[in-house]
Amino acid sequence: MTINVRTEDHILLMEVDRPKKYNAMTREMFHQIAQAYFELDRNPDLRVGLVYAAGPHFTSGLELTDWAEAFSGGEGFPIDKKTEIDPFYMMNDTRCSKPVIIAVQGYCYTWGVEFLLNTDIRVAATDTRFGMLEVRRGFFPCGGATLRLPKEIGWGNAQRYLLSGDEWSAEDAYRFGMVQHLTEPGKQFDKALEIARRVASAAPLGVRSILKSCRTAALKGEQAAKDSIFQELEKVMKSEDVQEGIKSFIERRAAVFQGK
Repeated sequence: MTINVRTEDHILLMEVDRPKKYNAMTREMFHQIAQAYFELDRNPDLRVGLVYAAGPHFTSGLELTDWAEAFSGGEGFPIDKKTEIDPFYMMNDTRCSKPVIIAVQGYCYTWGVEFLLNTDIRVAATDTRFGMLEVRRGFFPCGGATLRLPKEIGWGNAQRYLLSGDEWSAEDAYRFGMVQHLTEPGKQFDKALEIARRVASAAPLGVRSILKSCRTAALKGEQAAKDSIFQELEKVMKSEDVQEGIKSFIERRAAVFQGK
């Protein structure tokens, strides 16, 4: 396995583990990540995902020799809708309904950037170097950077790097708002896990509803989010977790949520 998947409490840990090849992503690795996303979405015991990588670099990009045929044939990312969720959110409208946190370090090129743009909380080591190198290889990004990077960091900033293939630093990414935390190299996973545990301890129905409402506003507009927010709230207010939240408030203790 080049993607190691394990659970810790309510967290699904997904480790990219091909360090001798700088974690270059193959089609097999794509399927493994897509299957892990499907498991995160469907397993009621899981509340948050955490993606990280073994070795000094998150990824050097795609294994181009493995992907050239698929891209040349206009196929895009090969997704099995019955068992997988496309982590790039390019092949259909299906998204993982639970939050995903990412920790990156060293090289975070091409698919690493595009993958990161679809996560919800991002932690980067200060030695991280981001880059969309496709124009230096003769083609252009197809995993969502052209759709999402301008929204994340601004049109001019995005074009500065998309059109040149130049790198930008972890400090640049933090300044742009693309990442939320910077750490010393080697500490990025610990910080991401700390955040994941905080998210996992929060009310699962509330967390998922927040994510759903934010995505609706971002993708369909604020009015669409307004139209559904109180119906969603009504369902959550009838949950056992709300009763637990109220009880814990009265008893002055931490709530223990069950996602029910």
